[in-house]
Amino acid sequence: MDLRDSRGSLVRAGLVGLVVGAGVCYCVYRATSRKRTNEMGGEAILEGESIQKEHKERVGSTSWGKAQLTTPQQAPIVDVNICSRTGQRHSNHLQQAGMNFPVSADGLTTNHIQNLIYLLESVEDPLIQEQVLITLSNSAAFSVNQDIIRNLGGLSVVGSMLSVPAANVKEKALNALNNLSMNIQNQAELKRYINEICEETNSSPLNSELQLSGLRFLTNMSITNDYQYMMTSSIPCFLRLLSDGDERTQTQVLKVLVNLSANPAMTEHLLNAQAPFLLSLFDSCINKEVLLRVLMFATNLTQHMKKEESAVVSCHSEDSIFSMLWGNSTKCSQKLASLVLHHDTEVKEQAAKLITQGTSCQIK
Repeated sequence: MDLRDSRGSLVRAGLVGLVVGAGVCYCVYRATSRKRTNEMGGEAILEGESIQKEHKERVGSTSWGKAQLTTPQQAPIVDVNICSRTGQRHSNHLQQAGMNFPVSADGLTTNHIQNLIYLLESVEDPLIQEQVLITLSNSAAFSVNQDIIRNLGGLSVVGSMLSVPAANVKEKALNALNNLSMNIQNQAELKRYINEICEETNSSPLNSELQLSGLRFLTNMSITNDYQYMMTSSIPCFLRLLSDGDERTQTQVLKVLVNLSANPAMTEHLLNAQAPFLLSLFDSCINKEVLLRVLMFATNLTQHMKKEESAVVSCHSEDSIFSMLWGNSTKCSQKLASLVLHHDTEVKEQAAKLITQGTSCQIK
């Protein structure tokens, strides 16, 4: 068999994985959705709590437990119709090859995953790349597959798709990396993409799906404090998105900011950041998901301020987060007092918690 035949066999084998994988992705999606809904109230996704649990076991009881931790959203379900059209072009070859792999009820087999990774390496068609990435993303909703993809060298293959010009391919690569990052061992390898994804998130069209996908990955990578230092230079970008983005973007970027604010080591970086708009978000007219997270963000910073007052630098600029929270004490106090009367119980409680911190909105 010459090189051309060998390469053709490889692509055909990969397409088997793609087509069969598309057929089981609905099962994967349904199983993941049920677990998400039943165990995590509809927002967090499969295996999210495992990272938090492992972090707690490794570092013990710290102030981390007082912060709001977030987990990523569901990767999109595969478009079976598109996969079918792609596979139809090769159906004769597949039938002649007679290649079949057993498929379990909860995902793809190792052979399928391996073929998908090989296919991703060998093709340049954005449509095929996109559908392979969707299938891998759904497969990676299961922890066992997260390990398999890593052991097969799939993390770097998926990561290489970030350099593909097509925005749809980048988006699906980010969704796959997002689910793959729900694994502590995977995170150790995926940290190499943090700077690149921060830059991509900053330069992506505002409120685009590509930008949201990048923020979801960064949310995962900021759940523990292991790699948060790599996001320090992107804090101004996050705050720009909080100021200019729509409610979906604001909610997602706040998940990152809340995670960062849970780490005392990030406190001074956040307090120094420019956010003249911050107090405008302390308003009952703001979307609840945004408002609640803004209050959590301020509460985390206040807690760290109380514990490490001696370490706080007093020369913050007028538009810094420090000045917004502690330099406008009257305005901030009035806004918090109004939020204690908010119709939503969670907002009320969070506003009251921020008020009772003692040093809230006051410069020592």
